[in-house]
Amino acid sequence: AQQPLNNVVRVALQSLAAVMGGTQSLHTNGYDEALGLPTEAAARIALRTQQVIGYESGVADTPDPLAGSYFVETLTDEVERLAWEYIERIDAMGGAVDAIEAGFQMDEIEQSAYEYTKSIDDDERVIVGVNKFTVEGEGEPNVFPIDPTLAVGQLARLKKFKENRDHAKVAALLEEVRAAARGTDNILIPMKEALRAHATLGEVSDALRDVYGTYKPGR
Repeated sequence: AQQPLNNVVRVALQSLAAVMGGTQSLHTNGYDEALGLPTEAAARIALRTQQVIGYESGVADTPDPLAGSYFVETLTDEVERLAWEYIERIDAMGGAVDAIEAGFQMDEIEQSAYEYTKSIDDDERVIVGVNKFTVEGEGEPNVFPIDPTLAVGQLARLKKFKENRDHAKVAALLEEVRAAARGTDNILIPMKEALRAHATLGEVSDALRDVYGTYKPGR
């Protein structure tokens, strides 16, 4: 990621727009999350972004400060129009499930991602620091250091966790998860019982995969 500090400005603008739009909750990303887990400094700046907007900007003092803006209303109408177009297209395919099985949603997401990337590559869309206002010889940014011994320790804890449980009970409850998945019963109940008996999330997920398989778009 080139010039990741530019993301501080991007996140601030996005957060301000969200607050002015009346968001009920807000998460601000660290500027280096495109590279990995955020560093402590990046996480602190993300938090300070919210605090500056909340306590210094004054934007939160007025409910719905953009009310009556002709441009915002125009954008709202456009979003609604485009959303209804998608709903009508999906309905014409027989509904959301049929559209998923036909790969419609995935195709649309992939096409949108391709068009976005192409617009950057063709310089039709400016991304500051990426395809405009770049810096030659830019050094590597600092990233959050991952201690390689953490994985070893976690595997040891997982092994001990599995050793200290009733294996027969776990196996039986995982089979109940599979049975519920094959039928019409609520799968949450056997899932809860399996987890309560110390089945792992991975084991429960594997049990569901045994029945449902892994999603592959129908193309």
